[in-house]
Amino acid sequence: MLAILLYVFIAIIALQFIYYIVVFGKFTFNKPAQKKPHNLGVSVIVCAKNEAENVKNLIPKLLSQQYPDFELILIDDASSDDTLEIFETFEAQSNKIRLVKVQNIEAFWGNKKFALTLGIKSARKEYLLFTDADCVPNSEHWISEMTAHFTERKTIVLGYGKIEKVKKSFLNKLVRFETLLTAVTYFSWAKHGKPYMGVGRNLAYKKSEFFKVNGFIDHMNVRSGDDDLFINQAATADNTTIAYTTASFTTSDAKKTYKEWFRQKRRHVSTAKYYHFFDKAHLALFYISQIAFFTLAVVLLSFQFQWMIVLGLISFRYLFAWLSLGFGAGNLKEKDLMYWFPILEIGLLFTHLLVFITNLFSKPVHWK
Repeated sequence: MLAILLYVFIAIIALQFIYYIVVFGKFTFNKPAQKKPHNLGVSVIVCAKNEAENVKNLIPKLLSQQYPDFELILIDDASSDDTLEIFETFEAQSNKIRLVKVQNIEAFWGNKKFALTLGIKSARKEYLLFTDADCVPNSEHWISEMTAHFTERKTIVLGYGKIEKVKKSFLNKLVRFETLLTAVTYFSWAKHGKPYMGVGRNLAYKKSEFFKVNGFIDHMNVRSGDDDLFINQAATADNTTIAYTTASFTTSDAKKTYKEWFRQKRRHVSTAKYYHFFDKAHLALFYISQIAFFTLAVVLLSFQFQWMIVLGLISFRYLFAWLSLGFGAGNLKEKDLMYWFPILEIGLLFTHLLVFITNLFSKPVHWK
């Protein structure tokens, strides 16, 4: 029996080698491409609900972007704090700003996709660039860097949304590691011609792509997924590309507690069941292989069965995983995380299992 488990263990490591080196390596071992700016007309879209403090910080940074032709669409999704008043103050100060005020209606109560749809329809530019209210662009050339990747064929651009670094915080390292691994995964599959998701913190597409799939209509009843479900539906090998130069990043506020982050992860994971079958399959297979790796490693070492071979296999697995993710972390300026890789990997795997189990018994809370 233990001999069979050892062969299964070898097969699992071979599968992980394919993921880390063949799949992820398509992104991790390649440096970001520098593109010449196009100076296309761009509508930057921010949808906010009860984000008064965050938008005070964000809007000046967006208005200071060094880009010749852009407008800023600010969507207030029926906020109960001072978000709308702050938007109106900035609107009075800049002719680049256009304000969309969303009133709650029963059919779309608290639905961010409805609010975004109104904002997209009001946009006067053909190219749309999205970020969240709790984000800031990493540079004054963010618009230029993201839109430089548009071509006649490439009409969807997937960007990277970093998480703010907090010193001496293990939770922050765990959240940033999850963000890194997620980005490596969706960037890699996009490089292989199988784009399956993007993040609303940093995402751009041509307006025609939105209307080509009738916007969010096919998943309007799913409260999350204005970013990943849309990309899962609209993105193809022909129309999608990625941007990961440092100046193209955005940075989001770090979650302060594990409970807060766990709640966010529940929302994100709940949308994955609506992905295309192939996308669900490769994501599930990767996480199953991770669980199987740790489980079989513990079992085989506990029985001291061929322990030298088992230790060699474990070392080999960590070597190629560390190598691939290390290069990916270098591309995304997250190299400090790799010192903690084995611990962070186990912590993230435990969190994903906990999220999966929790979501089986209760529905996550969506949008504010």
